[in-house]
Amino acid sequence: MQASFQPSDPGPADGAFPDPGFIEALRFNAAGLIPAVAQDWLDGAVLMVAWMNREAIEHTCASGEVHYWSRSRQELWHKGATSGHFQLLRGLRYDCDADVLLLTVEQRGEVACHTGARSCFYEQGPTPTAGGAGAAPPPADACTELMRVIEGRRDRPEPGSYTNHLLEGGDNRILKKIGEESAEFVMACKDGEATAIAGEAADLVFHLQVALAHHGVSWREVQQVLARRRGAPRRG
Repeated sequence: MQASFQPSDPGPADGAFPDPGFIEALRFNAAGLIPAVAQDWLDGAVLMVAWMNREAIEHTCASGEVHYWSRSRQELWHKGATSGHFQLLRGLRYDCDADVLLLTVEQRGEVACHTGARSCFYEQGPTPTAGGAGAAPPPADACTELMRVIEGRRDRPEPGSYTNHLLEGGDNRILKKIGEESAEFVMACKDGEATAIAGEAADLVFHLQVALAHHGVSWREVQQVLARRRGAPRRG
C-alpha cells in the first residue's frame, strides 16, 4: 500500500502535501506510535529512524516539515527546530502491513544525526564511535557509491589505479575517453544489443564521473539538477 503523495510529486516548496486521510489506514502500536524511516530524496540513503503518532503525521502533512514524537520527552518533536537541520517532506509511503512509514526527505544542512553525522547509520565496527562530521557516509545508490570511490582516488592516489591514470592526464586524457565511450555507446545502441548498451552506458557514466571529480563537481550536484528538471514545465 502507499499514500497518495508520491516521491515524484512537487515538494513542500510548491505547497503540495499528502492528504492526511491515509492515516486511517495505518496500524499504530499500543502506544499509538508507528516507526518512520527517513530516506534522502536524492540518493536513497537512510538517514534516521524515529517514531510518529497521529499528531506528528498531521503536523508533517500540514507544514511540509517533518515532525516526530519524542518517546523520551513525551512531546511533539519538530525536527530541526533546535539544530536548524529541518527535514522537508518530499514523499511519504507506508508498507504492505501499514505499520511502518517511509519518509522521503530533503535534509537541510545535510545533517540528520544529533552527533553531526549525515546519517545515524554510520557504525560498522564492534566499538561505537562518537559519529560527527567525519563519520562514514550511509550506503547509497550505485552511482553515488562509485563517485565516492573516484573522489577517494583523487584525494588519495593509489599506484596502478586506472582512475588515477585518467586524473593525472587531466582534461585531455579524460575528455578523449569520454568521446571514445560516447561513440561506443552510440554504436551499441545502433546494434540494439541490450547487454552491450548497458555495458557501454556504465563505461560512459564512470568516465563522466571522473571528469566531474577532476573539476570538483559532486555527483549530488548532478542529482539536484535532475531533480529540479523533473518538475519543470514540459518542452514544446
